[in-house]
Amino acid sequence: MKPIALLRRTSARTLLATGLLTSLVLTTGCTKSEDSDSDKAAPQQGDSGQQVASPSAGSGPACTIDAYGGEKLDLKSATVGFSQSEKEANPFRIAETASIEAEAKKRGVKLLTANAQSQFSKQISDVQDLIAKGADLLVIAPLNSDGWEPVLRTAAAKHIPIVTVDRKINATACKDYVSFIGSDFVEQGKRAADEMIEATGGKGDIAILLGSAGNNVTTERTKGFVDQIKAKAPGLKVVFQQTGEFAREKGQSVTENLIQSKPGIKGIYAENDEMGLGAVNALKGAGKKAGAVKIVTIDGTRNAVQGIVDGWIHGVIESNPRFGPLAFQTLDTFTKGSEVAQDIVIKDSAYTEANAQSDLDKAY
Repeated sequence: MKPIALLRRTSARTLLATGLLTSLVLTTGCTKSEDSDSDKAAPQQGDSGQQVASPSAGSGPACTIDAYGGEKLDLKSATVGFSQSEKEANPFRIAETASIEAEAKKRGVKLLTANAQSQFSKQISDVQDLIAKGADLLVIAPLNSDGWEPVLRTAAAKHIPIVTVDRKINATACKDYVSFIGSDFVEQGKRAADEMIEATGGKGDIAILLGSAGNNVTTERTKGFVDQIKAKAPGLKVVFQQTGEFAREKGQSVTENLIQSKPGIKGIYAENDEMGLGAVNALKGAGKKAGAVKIVTIDGTRNAVQGIVDGWIHGVIESNPRFGPLAFQTLDTFTKGSEVAQDIVIKDSAYTEANAQSDLDKAY
């Protein structure tokens, strides 16, 4: 995903420096994906808040409710619909949903939720159903980037603002949707490459466990990693690429095949933690010693960070899933008539051997 910044009116150009660049502490925890009035809150966890990465407000294209074609409203009296894309077996999705629900409860906003269970056709019907149930605003965590035209047509007819989180949809900002909030995934791939270069000394054969196809996360994390390796470590050769579909079981089975076909593999770049943990399971099953194959992952789940402590994973680039405060702040700013950025990029930290133990409580 691409770099972004949050804006606000009247001191619209200073809001990021004051409100949003403060450490917004969010919440995590297990939660059901059913229609809810946000009567559940998750326990707070460490210094986990998202921060906007862009250095200044007003540094990119903005959107206003007048330009979008909507009407001002009070967020407290609105109904917000949240569409989750994937089964909540993944800690990232658990934390993401919990954060949205906790922030809705904190603000006293009625929230309707739905979970597509990793089925794109279901997500489209889910969002249509949220609209039919009276959602005035939508927060969508898209499963795929393409195929959103039915939802966009329905939302446009009713002038319903849409904010997407974590993944982009292939549509026009401030026309089809208001803002996208998420990480710079190309940059994440580059940072993962730097970790791999450090771990391997910049030489040897390495593999990539690709995320699922059809979304910009996989495309951009791959691009950032491959481009950085080519530029900085030509002695590292990517000799294997196969999708693990962002799932632990698939990551394990792919890695089992990998170590049979490429027994000399020196490093594995997993495009999320779950696949990386699957790779660890495969290496353990093959009798490998911790650290024999260098693993670099992206997300920042507690199990992956513990994997660093235990010596199985070299490094984890964070991808912060706690979108609640930033998503609702964006909606609040927008519905009051102030500008918001079309792209809002968040800062992501990293976990290494130097800080994994001390920062374990910040993981989700």
